Amino acid sequence: MKAVLCRELGPADKLELADIDDPVAGPGQAVVAVKAAGINFPDLLIIQGKYQFKPELPFVPGGEAAGIVESVGDGVTNVKPGDRVIVTTMTGAFAEKVVAPAAMLMPMPDAMSFEVGAGFTITYATSYHALKDRADLKAGETVLVLGAAGGVGLATVQLAKAMGAKVIAAASSDAKLEVCRAAGADEVLNYATEDMKTRLKELTGGRGVDVVYDPVGGDYTEVAVRALAPNGRLLVIGFAAGDIPKIPLNLLLLKQSALVGVFWGAWAGANPKGQVANMKEMFAMIAEGRLDPKVTEIYPLADFTSAFEALSARRATGKVVLVP
Repeated sequence: MKAVLCRELGPADKLELADIDDPVAGPGQAVVAVKAAGINFPDLLIIQGKYQFKPELPFVPGGEAAGIVESVGDGVTNVKPGDRVIVTTMTGAFAEKVVAPAAMLMPMPDAMSFEVGAGFTITYATSYHALKDRADLKAGETVLVLGAAGGVGLATVQLAKAMGAKVIAAASSDAKLEVCRAAGADEVLNYATEDMKTRLKELTGGRGVDVVYDPVGGDYTEVAVRALAPNGRLLVIGFAAGDIPKIPLNLLLLKQSALVGVFWGAWAGANPKGQVANMKEMFAMIAEGRLDPKVTEIYPLADFTSAFEALSARRATGKVVLVP
C-alpha cells in the first residue's frame, strides 16, 4: 500500500511517499481502508520528535482517519468488515490502510462524510473535553478562543455556543474573523491590529472572561490570564506560536483563577467510556444542527507536504484532510 513514511525526524519535506506492506489485524485489532485522514498540529510535532509520544523510526504519521473496516482480528466483536468507522490512533493514518485497536474505532453516523469524520475526533473531542470536563463550562459564561480560525479553534467556537456560552473569537486577520463569525462567534478580536487587553475590557464591560481556550501560547497567554474574571479558567491546549509562556503565579492568586492542562489523548485512553459518551453527545449536536464541522482543505495523499504547510503556516481555516 501507499503510505507517508517518516524515516528521519524533521520538517514535513523529509517525509516520503512509499510502498509498504499492508497491515494485518492481530487479536483485538481491525484493519480499516482509509477514505480520508485528518492532519493536526501534534502530527507536526511528532515528525520532529517534539511531542510527548515518540514512535520508533521509521513510522507512518497520522492520528485520525475515517474509512471502512476491511478485516478484524480474533476477539473483535464491536465492529465487522464493511462498517463505516472513525479511527483514532497515535500513528498510521496517512496511508491507504491503517491497523488499530478495535476498541478505538467509533461507528460513524450515516450522514457524516468520510472527510468530516476524518477531521472530527481530535479537534472536537479535544475541545469538548476541555470545555465540559476540564473547565466545567456553564451556560451564560463567556469564552475567549485564541487561534479561533484554526481547526480546534472553530470547533471550540461551535461547541461553546452549543453549550450556551458567549464566545469571543480572537485571530490574526479580519478574513479569519469572518470565518469565526460564520461559525457563531458573538464578538471578534484581531490581535494583530487591536490591543487585546483594551478590547477584552470593552467586550466584557471590565469584568473579564470566564474561560480562555488557548492552543496558541506565546505572548497572548499572559494577556489572556490578566483578562480572566474572578474564578476564571485558562485551558492550556498547546503552543502553536512555538513559545511556552511563563506566567506570574500572583496573577492566579489575585484573580482566584486557574490554569488547567488539557491532554485529551491521555484522558481518552484512561476513560474510554467517557470518550464514547462525549462523542455520542456531539453526534447528537450534529443531528440537531447545533454543530456543523467544516473541512476547508482537502489534499491527495501524494501532496502531503502542502497539507502540512497549510497547518504549519497557520493558513488553514477549519480542518485539513488527506485523501488516499
